Amino acid sequence: MENQFFVDSEGLSEEALAKKHRLETDPSSRKSHMEYLPGMERIESQVCADVMKQMNSYDYAGYTADDVRAALARETCTIEDFKALLSPAAEPFLEEMAQRARRETSRHFGNTVYLFTPLYIANYCENYCVYCGFNCYNRISRMKLTPEQIEREMKIIADSGMEEILLLTGESRSMSDVSYIGEACRMARKYFRMVGLEIYPVNTDEYRYLHECGADYVTVFQETYDADRYEQLHLLGHKRVWPYRFDAQERALRGGMRGVAFSALLGLSDFRKDALASALHVYYLQRKYPHAEMSLSCPRLRPIINNEKINPLDVREKQLCQVLCAYRIFLPFVGITVSSRESASFRNGIVKIAATKVSAGVSTGIGDHESKYSGREQQGQTGDEQFEINDGRSLDRMYRDIAQEGLQPVLNDYLYV
Repeated sequence: MENQFFVDSEGLSEEALAKKHRLETDPSSRKSHMEYLPGMERIESQVCADVMKQMNSYDYAGYTADDVRAALARETCTIEDFKALLSPAAEPFLEEMAQRARRETSRHFGNTVYLFTPLYIANYCENYCVYCGFNCYNRISRMKLTPEQIEREMKIIADSGMEEILLLTGESRSMSDVSYIGEACRMARKYFRMVGLEIYPVNTDEYRYLHECGADYVTVFQETYDADRYEQLHLLGHKRVWPYRFDAQERALRGGMRGVAFSALLGLSDFRKDALASALHVYYLQRKYPHAEMSLSCPRLRPIINNEKINPLDVREKQLCQVLCAYRIFLPFVGITVSSRESASFRNGIVKIAATKVSAGVSTGIGDHESKYSGREQQGQTGDEQFEINDGRSLDRMYRDIAQEGLQPVLNDYLYV
């Protein structure tokens, strides 16, 4: 087992350190990552089998320049074409891919770019995911916002002009239960026209409840579709159960959510296979639920607190651009989000080619929007961030920069009647 991500957190007790080391080094001490835990809903769906069959049989070294040329020449991109566009053989064709992607984006989205911001309301977590700043063995400042604090944060964000918010928590049912998240959704509906969730996966009836509270869409990162690598990186907690996480978006749609978003965290495993699986997850669910709005994002690893071994450069920008262009060509109607994990220069460029949505005014810490938005020193406790961001532009700055690129920034395009 590779040890590239593991570090010891200062201040852990000897008992905690011993358990942490057992989990890291002894696979027999960990429960099966394919075994459902009590209370986890199982659904009957063929989507997972279809995605994994394609991913496991994908030999990207077998594609040639001729395959790439043929894929770019076809009006409709097939699965085989998409595989060719993700392969190393497509790297010399990045300019042609970008031109095709730009045409598809313009055809289906015009020149619009949507803006949103995330709001982390808690960073307690019960999982041991070795690459994440929130993991339960990382000694960080933990915090859960009270309803009053949540509303204050929301008002500060809304006063900036933002109309779409993404609510996030660490993955802890005990500290951030579904009713707590539901209350935050109801509050968000007062301030924002679009409310998204990025929380731990839940059952269909719980997604239905959160939708009734005001949530419009759900984002779930599978992290990696490589089940063996997933097992090595997720050593403890509910998140360890790979198939339950895989089916989260489908449960959300069955629960009435209007939209769902998908992603792998590029750099945890073979990024080409993870990119293929992410897009095919959308592809198959889109055909099963044609009414649903679906989107993709493409985050790369970022540095986290207390762990200098996290390497954000495992996937280069040129390779990331290739993935995004391939996504656009294969799934021309699907939104593509590029987060503040990426640099301002990269995001300024990719919105002219393939991306349709970016975050602005971002903080991955807990309870610090007052200082971030006003410039005043924060009063009271704050919680540590999940990872370091790479683009800290405010909404106003992002709006101006997008407009200067000749694009139309959009804060919201959905009206409730």
